[in-house]
Amino acid sequence: MKIAFIGLGNMGLGMASNLARHHSVRALDISPDAIARAVEAGCEAATDSAHAVEGADVVVTMLPAGAHVRMVYADLFQHAAPGTLMIDCSTIDVASARDVISEATELGFAMIDAPVSGGVAGAAAGSLTFMCGGEADAFERAQPLLDIMGANVFHAGPAGNGQVAKICNNMLLGIHMIGTCEAFNLAAKLGLDAQTFFDISSTASGQNWSMTSYCPAPGPVPGAPSNRDYQPGFAAAMMLKDLRLAKEAATTARAATPLGAQAESLYALMEAAGEGGLDFSGVMKLINGSL
Repeated sequence: MKIAFIGLGNMGLGMASNLARHHSVRALDISPDAIARAVEAGCEAATDSAHAVEGADVVVTMLPAGAHVRMVYADLFQHAAPGTLMIDCSTIDVASARDVISEATELGFAMIDAPVSGGVAGAAAGSLTFMCGGEADAFERAQPLLDIMGANVFHAGPAGNGQVAKICNNMLLGIHMIGTCEAFNLAAKLGLDAQTFFDISSTASGQNWSMTSYCPAPGPVPGAPSNRDYQPGFAAAMMLKDLRLAKEAATTARAATPLGAQAESLYALMEAAGEGGLDFSGVMKLINGSL
């Protein structure tokens, strides 16, 4: 199978590399260095979008924001062959995802939105979680490729529902992380060490993923970013992006998300302090006053 892969950032490079172990992948990015790394991983370099999609059965994109997705696909629609399967793995606003997929369908392409969870390590390891929206037949065509890049693949329903699942999940994750940081900070202030609190709460009703797998307090979870000075991982700037998408979607849907809005404001403070490059669990430094 011939695949065009567009967008070779930290996530896209690992995903394209995994696909190149099984299929022919022609890769494109605005960064020549990113293209060079993809070639080292077994991809062929594309010179432009027309070259990238020439003869391609599938197009996979991993782009920063909705505006980029709209712009890139407006160009791709002019060059790709009718019937080409298009998989957008970017995390973007729901409206952009639905608009682009609607246009793709009208032009005779099959397309799904398939944002991911799992971070850079998951992209490299092929263990991502994909949350997909779109027609069932397009999803079925995409699933064998998603299975190469991920360990968990879900069809969330119609176009845009992958983005809905992603932003709702990450809003919840941001809220959980802040609450977990507050609990560990309060325990420390009251004289209870992190390991003891972890041993108790991780087996009690306060247990959650942010505690047991990604503990923001140094010590209890050796592999967590808190034990390497909060180097990401999943950067706070990326969490802020997702929380802003959730806030925008909540406004459009007229849904109350007061904790999501508060989480967004705290991660915005991290960004304002110049610490958006820390792991999102580094919000602990904001909460304990060490930022």
